[in-house]
Amino acid sequence: MKTDNTAMKVAKCMKLVPFAALPLMLLGAMQSWGQTTSGAEIQAQQRRASTSSATKSLPFDHHDLSGIWWGRTPRGFTMSATPPPPMTPWGQERFNQAKPGLSGARAQPLGNDPIMVCDPIGYPRVMFWTAYPIEILQVPGRTLMFFDFFYAYRTIWTDGRKLESDPDPRWYGNSVGRWDGDTFIVESTGFEDRSWIDAAGHPHSENMKLEERFHRVDHDTIEFTMTIDDPKAYTKPWVSDKMTLTLADAKTKMREDICVPTDEAVYKDQMRNPAGGAK
Repeated sequence: MKTDNTAMKVAKCMKLVPFAALPLMLLGAMQSWGQTTSGAEIQAQQRRASTSSATKSLPFDHHDLSGIWWGRTPRGFTMSATPPPPMTPWGQERFNQAKPGLSGARAQPLGNDPIMVCDPIGYPRVMFWTAYPIEILQVPGRTLMFFDFFYAYRTIWTDGRKLESDPDPRWYGNSVGRWDGDTFIVESTGFEDRSWIDAAGHPHSENMKLEERFHRVDHDTIEFTMTIDDPKAYTKPWVSDKMTLTLADAKTKMREDICVPTDEAVYKDQMRNPAGGAK
């Protein structure tokens, strides 16, 4: 179904609403965009995912992470419900320069969030937008994560290669994975430092190291944690809360959700700037 541009522009008003209203706006936006999966279907799927599942007790393989999943992460589109570690002077300066479009008391309608000009959302931030599904595919030598939001993907190499010591920076990092018992451990570095860690604008450097641990605990649930080690930005590692991925039902489809610069420019001129008081 062809996406209605007017509806998309209206949906983008979510960048101007208070954070508490954002989840409903996100779901409403999905319905307005006229994508393959309607907003009503997605809401129903998420309700089912948050309740007892008839398939939860089915047999499963701990090493099988494949499928389409819904994220369950801490409130606030971030790593943890508690504040991050103290920042270094470099990190604090970068944080002060960030002007979020949505993030509680820091929200500014005319902010400088990179995603407002269609820069890639980057990793791990994309994991915190839980109104959009994630698909995991496991193939020989690689695990691939596809993100509905921003229509992006991430490659985790599982062919035994070592993590590069000085890789070219990438928006979704350079990643290798290995199994330790029933836990899938992913190590990443080489991140494009123009991206933010979260919606609040917490920064990172190109040398940020990210460790993730994924563990499938039952047929319908993967638990995972993240640890960021970035001495240039933070005085100690930032350890996430435990987060989960819940298996989506069979009707859930991955959509083509792309940030289009021309649509974003129209939205900025006709809606964002006037609402923010720009002259």
